[in-house]
Amino acid sequence: MIKKQSIWALTLFSLILVLSVYYITLPEEIETSTKKEVKETIEEVQDNEIITTLKMENEEEKNKKTKEYQDILSKEDATKEEKNNAYEGLKLLNIIKGKEEEIALKIKDKFNLDNFVKIDDDKVMITLIKKDHNSSLASEIMTFVQSFFDKKMYITIKFETEKEQ
Repeated sequence: MIKKQSIWALTLFSLILVLSVYYITLPEEIETSTKKEVKETIEEVQDNEIITTLKMENEEEKNKKTKEYQDILSKEDATKEEKNNAYEGLKLLNIIKGKEEEIALKIKDKFNLDNFVKIDDDKVMITLIKKDHNSSLASEIMTFVQSFFDKKMYITIKFETEKEQ
């Protein structure tokens, strides 16, 4: 018959072995995530200053709304209707964020222009980085962006000139 001491020793040895393997593999994961963060930071710095500023402001605004909705969801004294509205608000924020990113990427791909897209209800505001202001290009982009929506959107395009470095 196996002694209790032997079982405990085997259990502790197994636990130490599992933890050792975990800690040996952990730095690899941390190093990989750090490399990704550095790469993303470098890409952000390379973006145009104006676009980066607009993106940060938009992100801060969305984060503030997200926090408000999450606070409502975590309140114990909030009604079901309030929680449902907060949940729907969070869902809508995520959909809008995805749509903004999708449209910005499509504009970048099709027109090869640095841009920023912000959607607010039925308004789409687009900032383009381009030296010359071209009304036919603006019209083409407006038509292109409208194709992403089922309902009529009020699309505005603002041209910004690049700052000399």
